[in-house]
Amino acid sequence: MNRALPPLFPLSLYLLLVFTGAPFILVAQNSGKKAVVHPQKTLQALRVTEVPKIDGLLDEAVWQKAEIATRFIQNRPTPGPLEKHPTEVRILYDDEAIYVGALMHDVAQDSIFRQMGTRDDLGNTDWFGIFLDTYHDGTNAFGFFVTPAGVQLDARYSSNGEDFSWNAVWESAASLQGTDWVAELRIPYSAIRFSSKPEQVWGLNFMRNRQSTRQGYFWNYEDPAVDGFVNQYGTLTGLHNIKPPLRLSFTPYVSVLAERYPYQKEGSGGTGYKDAVNFSGGMDVKYGISDAFTLDMTLIPDFSQVQSDNQILNLGPFETQFNENRPFFMEGTELFNKGDFFYSRRIGGVPVNYLDADAEAERGYKVIENPLETKMLNGTKLSGRTKSGLGVGVFNAVVSRQYATLEDATGERFKKETQPLTNYNIVVLDQSLKNNSYVTLVNTSVVRQGTTYDANLTGALFRVASKGNKYALQGKGALSQRYFSDSTALGHTYALEFGKVSGNFQYSISHSVESDTYNPNDLGILFTNNNKEEELNLSYNIYQPFWELLNLYTHLGANYSRRYRPDAFQNFVIYGEVNGTFKNFFSAGLHVNMEPVKTYDYFEPRVAGWYYYFPTNYNIAGWFSTDYRKKLALDVEMNYRRFQENKRHNFNYAFSPRYQVNDRLMFVYNYSSENHLDDMGYADDFTATEDGQPRQKIIFGLRNVNSVSNSLSGSYIFNNRMSLTLRARHYWSKATYSRFFQLTSKGELLPDTYNQNKDVNFNAFNVDMVYSWWFAPGSEISLVWKNAILQQEDQVTPHYFDNFSHTISSPQNNTLSLKVLYYLDYLTLRNRLFRKAQ
Repeated sequence: MNRALPPLFPLSLYLLLVFTGAPFILVAQNSGKKAVVHPQKTLQALRVTEVPKIDGLLDEAVWQKAEIATRFIQNRPTPGPLEKHPTEVRILYDDEAIYVGALMHDVAQDSIFRQMGTRDDLGNTDWFGIFLDTYHDGTNAFGFFVTPAGVQLDARYSSNGEDFSWNAVWESAASLQGTDWVAELRIPYSAIRFSSKPEQVWGLNFMRNRQSTRQGYFWNYEDPAVDGFVNQYGTLTGLHNIKPPLRLSFTPYVSVLAERYPYQKEGSGGTGYKDAVNFSGGMDVKYGISDAFTLDMTLIPDFSQVQSDNQILNLGPFETQFNENRPFFMEGTELFNKGDFFYSRRIGGVPVNYLDADAEAERGYKVIENPLETKMLNGTKLSGRTKSGLGVGVFNAVVSRQYATLEDATGERFKKETQPLTNYNIVVLDQSLKNNSYVTLVNTSVVRQGTTYDANLTGALFRVASKGNKYALQGKGALSQRYFSDSTALGHTYALEFGKVSGNFQYSISHSVESDTYNPNDLGILFTNNNKEEELNLSYNIYQPFWELLNLYTHLGANYSRRYRPDAFQNFVIYGEVNGTFKNFFSAGLHVNMEPVKTYDYFEPRVAGWYYYFPTNYNIAGWFSTDYRKKLALDVEMNYRRFQENKRHNFNYAFSPRYQVNDRLMFVYNYSSENHLDDMGYADDFTATEDGQPRQKIIFGLRNVNSVSNSLSGSYIFNNRMSLTLRARHYWSKATYSRFFQLTSKGELLPDTYNQNKDVNFNAFNVDMVYSWWFAPGSEISLVWKNAILQQEDQVTPHYFDNFSHTISSPQNNTLSLKVLYYLDYLTLRNRLFRKAQ
């Protein structure tokens, strides 16, 4: 039976066409403007014998002899104009490092924003950065940044994007001089990679951020309408007879962890607490195998101090994907992440044979202990890039055995292996080509000791762009297989995309396939396979200010998907988005999403071959953000989604004020509320006997799901090397069921007498407090206190404060850890010993 479209449809369609289509009307008035051509710039470095002192003063005479890079060009908010307050940069070098001296002229000291921050957190401040494309391939680069407060940030750039988790050991200093500020950097050759050619030519760019006006300037113009970043650098010449040094460093650590954790008392029942103290030690090693390749190793790593995960109640058919917070897996992994075949949380994650407590109970066993994580023994990364642009990466990690503790009917306890000794391995070959193009080969493998299955995936990627990087064709494909498992079928995926990637008007059209047997999830992550998709995306972006806006970005697109096997229609989506920044530096956006026809959900039933008729629905969302230069700033998001099923609708909203008390103290509060009313979803499945025959029954439930999240983050920065940070988060989600239905083989729902209690009351409460002191380059002392409560019950508490009071009185885990890392560079140690010997 055809149903009339809900009243929201014409409004959604109108907004979709008006807000995303209006910018196309401006094409004519903008097309007549001639683009200003900015020639590529070149700077010559000066070799010196007198090494400048890194003190932020630039008072040595040698600085005045170097060539000056100036006449920076604005990139935002108005691309094209020259800066009014000049920036002057000079580069020196010797046999050990390059030295960068930058002088930033300004109006007054009050115009120089200099908020303190932790390392890699620039915050609300001015900053200066240098970018080095040491192989001059237009794709890969290093970035080093410093603020007027002396805070450092560094990054790696590649075809996979930017990686701010990468850290190097280098020196910098900054100072205020009248109405100006100065940045001075020493970047040792051990911090970067380059070839052994006697004469070097590098890609080079500088950037200055002037926070008081929110203006960003590049030395060599970076056109926002042109795809790519590194390919728009200038050049650095004059580097003669520099040699990659012996790169060998050690970072040993020692740590102590005091833990107080709850346990279930035997006999009388109730909860008790146990205390434990553990001492550990390990080491990270970096070794430069050649001028281009580096070996990184971590031995007996300690991840006890990483930030707690944002746990949520997951009622959906897919696993929860968590962010990676462990430094070893965050730094220098841009090669291994190509193609999105690598999900690092698999390593050290849930054991592959994690026990099902209900299944063990049916067998007569009680699960006493069932660890959720495995322990990593060691990890190795070998990566680098040759002078011909070939990037090579090898990643290997070993995870130890993990055991659960069971108890039989007689009370005797025994161990059961849930994770065998496991080796994870990734090999990547990535060839950079002209015009920001590349071709890549990736192989991942998981080898487990014993009878547990192994897995392998081999994939390839490519991108071919036209001269000028205006059009691009890209694609990827992969084969996956599990060995010695119940299903050893070979699976495959492939995707192709062609589009116009530069200019105001851009478009793309793509086709992708994941077969029903494609499964990369032993070392990667994929939520849905057995899928075919076609997608069309159109966008028109305005980069120059007009009316009350500084810029405007729009998207309009559609996605059509079918099952791979059997071939059947699955979903159709139309979407549109518009967002921009106003001249008062407020930003706002609007998103519209429509599924105008009844679709087929093959995943919510949780049983292969079954599907659920997913109702037509229409979604509208908006957000705005105020000016972050102000002491008080605010972010707000809202979302409304309406379904043609009962009175089903979603209403979500969030707001996040941030207050900068002064240059050292700052607080950020975040509140979010998600309300899924008359929501329909999976509740249970089992085999029932009807008329003497077993029959599959899948139960869906009509429910209200309400989730509230409160988090408060604060930081006090003593100086650019010492900080105290606090993060507290409480997440509460409750699901209350009112009626149940049986799913038919035709995807329809019929009323059912199912009467089990499926209500859920879920709470996650975490506090992370971190004191960090970088007492020497690459060396740190950190003291971390964590408090964690994770609770799930089937009795829902209706009121927030009653629930919160109950939560904080529940059993909780407390840890206090102290960790000391000390960075030892071989060359530095050798030179010190040599000087002492003299």
